[in-house]
Order: sequence, then structure tokens, then C-alpha cells
Amino acid sequence: QVQLVESGGGLVQAGGSLSLSCAASGNIKRIDVMGWYRQAPGKQRELVATETRGGNRNYADSAKGRFTISRDGAKNTVYLQMNSLKAEDTAVYYCKGSVTDWDYGANDYWGQGTQVTVSS
Repeated sequence: QVQLVESGGGLVQAGGSLSLSCAASGNIKRIDVMGWYRQAPGKQRELVATETRGGNRNYADSAKGRFTISRDGAKNTVYLQMNSLKAEDTAVYYCKGSVTDWDYGANDYWGQGTQVTVSS
């Protein structure tokens, strides 16, 4: 079974920075897309940023210019560098991977989430 484990959340003041990471493990054949989503209290989960196996990146408008997604294919790990954080960035951040593994084929997997809190 594929597992995604996030780390790096925490509490930061507005204007500060945080870095998140998410490592995928299991009997992985290929990871096509890895990305970050977030869910604030009372709101739906929303896209933050994704990166394809080929290196194409997609950002939510709210993340453009402040957040940077990157991947380490050898480590099956995706990162999210968040700068100039705002109070409205406060949310639980989830990692998602579109993963093909040798046992179960292609599926989407989610991490357990990591809390990011930005104090104003």
C-alpha cells in the first residue's frame, strides 16, 4: 500500500516562511503528479500547487509568486516552500500523489495532513 507522509507544518507569523515536505513510500512503479492542497475550517479543500512527472507546475492564484513546489523523483518526495505567508494561508495542508504501484495499479493517494497556522 502506498503511503504519503507530510512534515513541516507549524506556527509562523505573517510574513514568515515555512517549508513542507511529503514522502511517498510503497511498491511504487511511477508517480505522475504530486501536489499540495489545503483546507481551512469551514471551507472546501482547494488546490495549492501541483507538479507533473515532466516538471510542469501549476499554482493556485493565491499561491503564485509566494509558494514554490518542487519534486525529488529519486526520493518520491514533493516539497512546498511557502514565503510571505498570510493569515488566510492558515489551513491543513494535504499532499496528494497520482501513483501507479506494482500491486494496485494507478490510484490517487492522500497524506494525513499537516497544520499550518499563520498569526497576524
